[in-house]
Amino acid sequence: MPRIGFFTRLLEDGTASQRYDWALQQIQQAERCGFSTAWIAQHHFNADEGGLPTPWPLLGAAAQATQRIRLGTAVVTLPHENPVRTAEDAAVVDILSGGRLEFGIAPGASAENLDALGYANTNARELFNDKLPILRAALAGEPLGQAGMVLQPLAEGLNERMWQATFSANGATRAGQAGDGLMLSRIQPGSEVGELVGDLQMPIIQTYIKQLADGVAPRILASRTAVVIDEENRSAALQHLRSRVAVLAERNLRNNGELISADDLNDADLLRYTNTYFGTVDEVAEQLAGDQAANASTEVSFQVHSLDPGHEITMRSLELLGTQVAPALGWSIEN
Repeated sequence: MPRIGFFTRLLEDGTASQRYDWALQQIQQAERCGFSTAWIAQHHFNADEGGLPTPWPLLGAAAQATQRIRLGTAVVTLPHENPVRTAEDAAVVDILSGGRLEFGIAPGASAENLDALGYANTNARELFNDKLPILRAALAGEPLGQAGMVLQPLAEGLNERMWQATFSANGATRAGQAGDGLMLSRIQPGSEVGELVGDLQMPIIQTYIKQLADGVAPRILASRTAVVIDEENRSAALQHLRSRVAVLAERNLRNNGELISADDLNDADLLRYTNTYFGTVDEVAEQLAGDQAANASTEVSFQVHSLDPGHEITMRSLELLGTQVAPALGWSIEN
């Protein structure tokens, strides 16, 4: 049965300081409500995507604010980073948290970000392939450079807690052959209207499992958007959520390549187009029960993006997910 995790994107309306404070409160709430992990997204330059260029200080603060919940990066985009410095930051956070760090990485990087970070006219995939062995060597305590420098402090076991995010079977092959965890998104690029992300991701999961060496246990994380509400709050929540989803729809929602107007869609269609599970405990539990990939995963990580309903609704949704939805599905929670 899957464990449950929380994934904060830090997208509430507010200042950076407020967003960081709310994220820490939400991570503490997730721990209280039985979540196994809390994941943090990293985005350079773009305040609309959370305004968190480095996850390490926030994870360090979360380590001091919690006792049990595991803390993860979702993800560090490795082409942007110095692999040895990244290993150093990860080691410090792992030690501060008592060995609770989960280390998610990804190869995707925009040309604009690479240029701004000093990697002009470079290929993100090539950078990833060059940097990943250095990162692994540093985490393993192997000698680095001509002088044979060794990472200090050295955190034990981080290479065994590496995860790779991917949308493709090729990425699943890479993760499986390395024995890393597989991280799947709340969306699947190239999907058509009406296709379920949980169905589309099953071949990726199957490819990953086939590539694992004998005796290596699969680690599969499926990220999903879910906002759980009390029935008496439905009208108010939908009114707020529609305004948020409508903005997203105007920018991103397409049917056969044509931009969709949110004004032409009802609430149910807007939620469906954004791959969102929304409703009461019973409604969201029923929706999740039909998600093949989620039920085939070892962990399902819940986020409120792209609805971004605000801090208060997020806190209540976390409570309902942990104390009612997960038990209704028979999914694992931490006591």
